[in-house]
Amino acid sequence: MSEQLEEEVKTNPQGDVITAAPPPPKAEEKRKGAAAQRVVSADYLFLEAPREKTFITGSEAAKEAIRRSNVDIAISYPITPQSETMQQVGYLYAEGYIKDYYRGEEEYGVMSAIAGASRSGVRCLTATAGPGLMRGLEVIASWPGGRLPTMLLIMCRVINAPLAIQPDNIELSYMLNTGCLLFHAENQQDFFDFPMIGYMVGEKPEVTLPVAVAVDGFFVTHARGWVSLPSADIKLPPRECYHESVPMMDNENPPIRLSRDAPIQKSNFISYQMHASWQQEIWAAQERSRKWINRWMGGLIEVVNPGAKTMIVASGAMVSQSREAVRQSEELGLDVGLVKIKSLRPFPSEELKAALDHAEKIVIPEFNYVGWLSKEVKSVIDRTERVVSGPRVFGGMSMPTELIMEYLAAPEHRH
Repeated sequence: MSEQLEEEVKTNPQGDVITAAPPPPKAEEKRKGAAAQRVVSADYLFLEAPREKTFITGSEAAKEAIRRSNVDIAISYPITPQSETMQQVGYLYAEGYIKDYYRGEEEYGVMSAIAGASRSGVRCLTATAGPGLMRGLEVIASWPGGRLPTMLLIMCRVINAPLAIQPDNIELSYMLNTGCLLFHAENQQDFFDFPMIGYMVGEKPEVTLPVAVAVDGFFVTHARGWVSLPSADIKLPPRECYHESVPMMDNENPPIRLSRDAPIQKSNFISYQMHASWQQEIWAAQERSRKWINRWMGGLIEVVNPGAKTMIVASGAMVSQSREAVRQSEELGLDVGLVKIKSLRPFPSEELKAALDHAEKIVIPEFNYVGWLSKEVKSVIDRTERVVSGPRVFGGMSMPTELIMEYLAAPEHRH
């Protein structure tokens, strides 16, 4: 008796049929895409180029940003949840979109290596998260003084003991006063747009500063969202290192230039003056970046329902939760608006004053214990008694919209 055996059908645990994947493209085919890219202006790529929507993770969105950013070198050290993003960047290196890429030995060494690479005049990329940021912070804080327009991607996670890998953005409170420009991405779209914009802003001659683009860990990096992408066959102009405020190192500008003058290394009045004036120049350069942030990012803030009596102020992934709270408030007939802060440094002081001047109550939800955003907002607005500092969740917990709604209705909740 002969029986015809049916071809075995493989399925995943959810019961979906697994189809055979096509063979991976050869290395030469991969590199053709990178070689075919053409340089376009920042204005064209950010403001004019046609875009198509695709459903991708935050890590994939960052990868697509770097694909179009004309990056020369990427250096990183693995730490969750940053590792997946830099793995994606590794694929770009294999495809020829990045000239060099390697793994450092630890975070302090990575941040030092990026400093050296940036001083040589090339466009650089690194990334880290949580404890990794803390370990490299000493070097990161030296980048602005060296006027190094490099790019740091931060995937926020818990830094406190006991050790955890979940989202908590308390680490950004350490970044606020390093001198770096600091953008806080709400979603996958921001994590695509902000790094590219950051390169162009940080490399402007009147700015010449490092840029950090932060995102709230797994909430964005490992989740999917709709992202509008311009064509992959265009890229940003290369870094013009000889047009920056501090020239790159080469045979014309040897490393000794960093000392400026012998007295700067001594404890005397001249040294104090030189250091003080240099720090003032770094913060002045941050202020000069506003023009370009407004041009390419559409402003340092976004305002929803600008006339509302109650305003929520938020940054990062907390903005998405706040948008839902605004929607639910509308259904209940409540007068609630929202201010999304895109740029933490420079901080939108005047913009916040204007957006919040009319508000009777200001609610500031955060993914951290210390409430660093609440402190920042209070430092620039009048009548701080209007501020409800919270709600806050930390340790990696998500923020239920119901908790925000509770704070909107109950002014006695204060920190």
